[in-house]
Amino acid sequence: MVDYLYDGTFEGVLTCIYHHYYSEKASGIFLREEYQSTMLGGYQEVETDADKAITVYEAIEKKISSGDLKRIYKVFASDVKEKECKILNYVRLGFVRGACISLLHGDPIVFSAQEAEKRVNNEVHKLKGLVRFSELENGVLYSPIEPQCDVVEFLAPHFCDRFKNEAFLIHDVRRGKALAAYQGEWYVRGFTRRELAPFSKKEKDYQNMWKTYFKNMAIRERLNPRCQKNRMPMRYWKHLTEFHL
Repeated sequence: MVDYLYDGTFEGVLTCIYHHYYSEKASGIFLREEYQSTMLGGYQEVETDADKAITVYEAIEKKISSGDLKRIYKVFASDVKEKECKILNYVRLGFVRGACISLLHGDPIVFSAQEAEKRVNNEVHKLKGLVRFSELENGVLYSPIEPQCDVVEFLAPHFCDRFKNEAFLIHDVRRGKALAAYQGEWYVRGFTRRELAPFSKKEKDYQNMWKTYFKNMAIRERLNPRCQKNRMPMRYWKHLTEFHL
């Protein structure tokens, strides 16, 4: 058995799984730049191969289910440790048990994947209510976020429906990528602040109006900072306009 090292892409993980079945069995899958070799076993660097990745992708969809394929992708998007090994174990079990794997809630492999998926779903749910847009000079709506999980593309359906006729960018500052959307069409691309257009002249007025509304609507006697922090963790406050009063 061998540790497979990959490039950090979902296709890279699928390529490693292909090699697990068609080359040498994998003892684990690890990110290349974070891997620390040991004296107990060998490792092999795997180059991402689109054809091999598609083969595994289609096999998961056919032999397990499309729902489990989505779960596996969300595990990959999570921030849990050794998520690649969790995916490998889930796929191995899924190829044996088939679509019923999602019902094996007591199995540690399935439970681990469910928990990783839940982290992604919870963060997407929070961000649907916490994303704050600012208007750029070119009319595009812009929002910076710094999520723990890689969730920017999972926000697309909600905000494309909400802003059907608006162009907007949701910028994952931590990962240097952005969701770009207009009239229901969207894609994810690499993005940095250096590409950002200036804010519009009206933007400061919009922010002041929102801050005034937030301040005046609050009932001071019912303020509960502890509850607020539980419902809206402080890691999100950095990009919330109303918290910069």
